[in-house]
Amino acid sequence: MKITVLSGGPRKTGRTKIAANYIAEKFNTELVDLSELILPVFTGEESQYENKAVKELQEKVRAAEGIVLLSPEYHGGMSGALKNALDFLNSEYFAQKSVALLTVAGGGKGGINTLNQLRVIMRALYANAIPKQLVLDPHCFNKEEGKLFDEPAALVKQLMDELTLYTKVTNQIRTENA
Repeated sequence: MKITVLSGGPRKTGRTKIAANYIAEKFNTELVDLSELILPVFTGEESQYENKAVKELQEKVRAAEGIVLLSPEYHGGMSGALKNALDFLNSEYFAQKSVALLTVAGGGKGGINTLNQLRVIMRALYANAIPKQLVLDPHCFNKEEGKLFDEPAALVKQLMDELTLYTKVTNQIRTENA
């Protein structure tokens, strides 16, 4: 089963990158890191789809059977980097795929707005955003060692287990209806 992590954190370092790297390594997933894959600002012009980074993004998401979307929460919403990347993808890339949603917040009540925005966008793209979702606050990270503490890591495992379950069921239904 091919799971792709789309990390919407634009920073070269930071908690979103720590979480994305953890998922990619621990669960053997493909990582598309928007701090490294530099996309043009989406304008909708056809010529943009010839951009090498845009093609790479589209190929990796198309090949995925399940997807994890990660974003920091900036000013009550998802990162511009992730929204920009999603604008280059349409329902052709997401329809009937299981998607896990995870946000990295600054603390307090942060994160829920980003999760809600991602859920709305996934609905518009005909994706199946799984019920379980996750907010990781600053206290979830051991920033000095660049890793998650054990309890939040267990929550990430639960999220990935649910994504795996939904992806398997979706694949089985596709196979039976083929």
